[in-house]
Amino acid sequence: MLKNERVATILSTVNQSGVVTVQELVNELNVSSMTIRRDLEELEQEHRIVRVHGGAQSIHTSDQREASYIQKRKLHVAEKSGIAQQVASMIAEDETIFLGPGTTNELVSKYLNLANLRIVTNSLPVFEQFRNEHSEYELFLVGGTYRERSGAFIGSLANGLLKNLKMHKAFVGVNGINGNSIMNANSDEGQTQSIALDQAQKKFVVADHSKLNRNDFYAFYHLDKCDGLITDQDIDSAILQKYQKLTKVYNSTNKKQKERFA
Repeated sequence: MLKNERVATILSTVNQSGVVTVQELVNELNVSSMTIRRDLEELEQEHRIVRVHGGAQSIHTSDQREASYIQKRKLHVAEKSGIAQQVASMIAEDETIFLGPGTTNELVSKYLNLANLRIVTNSLPVFEQFRNEHSEYELFLVGGTYRERSGAFIGSLANGLLKNLKMHKAFVGVNGINGNSIMNANSDEGQTQSIALDQAQKKFVVADHSKLNRNDFYAFYHLDKCDGLITDQDIDSAILQKYQKLTKVYNSTNKKQKERFA
């Protein structure tokens, strides 16, 4: 296959899938990962795709349409795993914990070794992960209107239930943080997340470095009202200093921050 044909195929695949990994393109085109990465770099320089860790994202998905949670699972996997470990280290025995929708929170169950917890979530994927890996925990799935793109239950039923619950800690994922604004792509989902944060004694935002200094549609909370921002080691030092002025920033590689928070 000639380079022009290969690049056209890559662009078509990215646009159709929304998000695609380097390995998927290697398998489809039967070329080396180095070749795929060079092609992706050229396409990014031409502003025809968005380069992400381990693959590429369609500019149409990035700018106009929220990626689904299935698509998001392919992105920033190593960073999300580190953040999930940090989240798990901040959970203590016998606590009631809210975990909001998000592919990072889906990974938290893999790193918990506590005997007794109550997990509250409005995310079907998060609930299913805990049901499969920690059926011994008390699991509470908040019902409501199902939003397929994020796998979350939202709306008046979900909000009414959450207003009657009290949690020790809440960990909420976001699509973007810019300055003091925490944002996602859907106002109803944002309102549900806001209520969950308000009902928790300690409030934490979960976001890999790609979400920082990034806007999305709906601002649902203020960062300075939260007890911490949990991110990964790839955060730029200047950006780190910016957000440290608003809240405590937990870096997933900082050993001092891997203590438990009772």
